[in-house]
Amino acid sequence: MQKTVCDVLIIGGGPAGSVCAMTAKMNFPDKEVLVVREQELQMVPCAIPYIFSQTLGSVENNLVSCAPAQKFGISTMIGKVESVDTDKKIAYMDEYEIFFDKLVFATGSKPFVHPTLRESLNLKGVFTVPKNVPYIREMKEYTDTKNRVVVVGTGFIGIEMAMEFAENGKEVTLVGRSRHILKGSFDSEVAAMAEEIIKSANINYIGGEGVDKILENNGVVCGIKLQSGAIIDTDIVVLATGFKANTDLAEKANMKFGHYGGIWVDEYMRTENRDIFAVGDCAMRRHFITKQQSKVMLASTSSAEGRVAGSSLYGVKYLKHFSGTIAIFSTVIGDMAFASAGITCEEAKEGHADVVVGAFEGMNRHPAAIPDAQKQYVKLVAMRNGGQIIGGQIVGGQEAGEMINLIGAMIESGMTIYQAMTMQVATQPKLTAAPTMYPLTIAATMIAQEISKGCTLQ
Repeated sequence: MQKTVCDVLIIGGGPAGSVCAMTAKMNFPDKEVLVVREQELQMVPCAIPYIFSQTLGSVENNLVSCAPAQKFGISTMIGKVESVDTDKKIAYMDEYEIFFDKLVFATGSKPFVHPTLRESLNLKGVFTVPKNVPYIREMKEYTDTKNRVVVVGTGFIGIEMAMEFAENGKEVTLVGRSRHILKGSFDSEVAAMAEEIIKSANINYIGGEGVDKILENNGVVCGIKLQSGAIIDTDIVVLATGFKANTDLAEKANMKFGHYGGIWVDEYMRTENRDIFAVGDCAMRRHFITKQQSKVMLASTSSAEGRVAGSSLYGVKYLKHFSGTIAIFSTVIGDMAFASAGITCEEAKEGHADVVVGAFEGMNRHPAAIPDAQKQYVKLVAMRNGGQIIGGQIVGGQEAGEMINLIGAMIESGMTIYQAMTMQVATQPKLTAAPTMYPLTIAATMIAQEISKGCTLQ
């Protein structure tokens, strides 16, 4: 058994682990940072759906190597850590013992499949969407030879998989338990806009229906049976039904866990053992607004956690701590971008929060005759008392992806709608909406008017 010594051991090379390693090296350049990852090449997780259409077209076009880490002076080992002794500070691999001073769990997440459907994973033609290069390559090769696809799950991955399969000429059915797609990220009227685009792409959308059983013929999938009893014939079933924390290694090490199964951490991503950290999807998360434990899994949140942990390994270097996930999302459906941050209006009402909403639809260019101009819908959610912005949603062109980041910054900084009303923005006819009708300021102004009236805009 070979022995290796490092100051900081990071187990996992996804977004959280990679960012944590780089941040650690920048903050503590004299420390030896070692990342252990299971694969030499890894995929960009959010880009996996685009492998199944002409957007990327292959796994090879979605690969990231270890090279960037090496440029920072970070060491990398390819392999699997089998167990960790947190008292002795030793990680065990098949051929190595790694002695460390600080340890970071960054083991990510793995697909979640409901217990009633898990046996179907043994059938040929039934797939999940793991962040695994050989698996996705095999899935791509198999699906290229088939025509009929059922995607189960109406979250971001499910929607994007369905759209990419449809773009590739396949006959696609999308099935979800919730009444609307993208539940929890968008209010009903915004989700309905996305559903219209899905239907226009010739996708058969079935909402409010669960899958009772996956049907097979000689070990090969041939259809699904819905809870209503309806049967849909298919050659492929993709179970895009969410992810769960990958904590097998942490469980062996007897770590403490949170409500949704993530490793318990404080706001600096420290576990109960101050020499052990956890970042990314394997770590427990709190909601930025409610402070309740959250099961949101996002690369952007994971990257933020990696920066917090990487700068806090040897004491709290910056007073700025990680205050929780704001659940900030963006996707493209058809030629429209859909983006969301913070709490939706429906979620706020369910939590009995006293909120006011402002929504505005305009154009993303000025004048509207500018080529490529599109409609742009912006919705803000703010607290009635004080006007603090706690949520926002955007439907529009590609700029929505960056505009939602601005709303995210507003939420994190505690900006109010009164500050947003007088926010100074750069505008240009070919790039943005008009300064006189800038959607964020107009939506904020509408909220201010409603607060002054003492009523909630519906």
